[in-house]
Amino acid sequence: MKDKQPSVLTTDGVAALLDALRARGYRVIGPTVRDEAIVYDDIASLADLPRGWTDEQEGGHYRLSRRDDDALFGYAVGPHSWKKFLHAPQQRLWRAERSAEGMRVLVEPLPAEPLAFVGVRSCELRAIGIQDRVLVDGAHADSHYRARREGLFLVAVNCSTPSGTCFCASMNTGPKAATGYDLVLTEIVVNGERGFVVASGSEAGAALLAELPRRDGTSEEAAEAEAVTARATARMGRAMAAVDEVPALLQRNLDHPRWDEVAARCLTCGNCTMVCPTCFCTAVEDVTSLDGSTSEHVRRWDSCFTTEFSYLHGGSVRASPRSRYRQWMTHKLSTWVDQFGTSGCVGCGRCITWCPVGIDITEEVAAIRASEGAAPAEGG
Repeated sequence: MKDKQPSVLTTDGVAALLDALRARGYRVIGPTVRDEAIVYDDIASLADLPRGWTDEQEGGHYRLSRRDDDALFGYAVGPHSWKKFLHAPQQRLWRAERSAEGMRVLVEPLPAEPLAFVGVRSCELRAIGIQDRVLVDGAHADSHYRARREGLFLVAVNCSTPSGTCFCASMNTGPKAATGYDLVLTEIVVNGERGFVVASGSEAGAALLAELPRRDGTSEEAAEAEAVTARATARMGRAMAAVDEVPALLQRNLDHPRWDEVAARCLTCGNCTMVCPTCFCTAVEDVTSLDGSTSEHVRRWDSCFTTEFSYLHGGSVRASPRSRYRQWMTHKLSTWVDQFGTSGCVGCGRCITWCPVGIDITEEVAAIRASEGAAPAEGG
């Protein structure tokens, strides 16, 4: 359900929101400044939020800088995604212990602590939805992911400050949150006063909102909330042209020379897969103690950019940087659609920002598209 009339919270109202979540037993996680970046971590109060900070992002470049105001959410996205809290970077699945009575296997208990995410952008809501489809909706659900996801409370924030690498508008994933949240905030300034237009998107969100100090919004505030996301759309740093045509475009060009050009720059470091909010690949390994008394079965994030990821008896299936980059990009933008019914990209731009050499996924698609358009003029 959604509120018929928009409400407005003050900054104190946002503080009350954080308090209400903690009072309900949630572990509250949100944006905070650490190690010269805006990252997601536990937050206890408004003081932990990145008040007055923004981020400058371009290909291979990220830097924090001060804003000229006290905006709480005046930034784009940082190196972390919410994935790290739902689909853990390292997850012990079970462990075995040897004793005088023999060997016993202990299955890792499912997480029970409910999580609340504060400051989730529209592109990130879509990313969580994609991971839901992969890790929960299929025939073989990930029990640890599902346990964390089922108790999750999502406080979204409509984006006002896209970065130079954002392209969510062209992917139809933002900057305005459409669904998937419990509460959504839009940070506005009208007549010199900062406020947060708030609406609920679930029964749980409506129940919590009813407890918060709020007032009815004015027509001017409602208009400014709409203008915030309209301005963000106009300020997108990148665009993925004709996104619906991209899957077929890439499938037609699996042997395109552009793959060699990007491979000459790619370090196959895997940064793009680590910061991506939708990548889900993992590896499983057994870790045995030196005395052989215990053994752990551990799952960890992996990347299709490593040679070991596609290793079969006799060697790696994708031994070259060319083949590994092509696998990542064509899966993300093309075959993902066949598997899961949606693109695997939400346009957050992290893969561009955190690539050490600034490889730009939108630029690579544009180059392949341009070469198709130029072919007839060159006589075939």
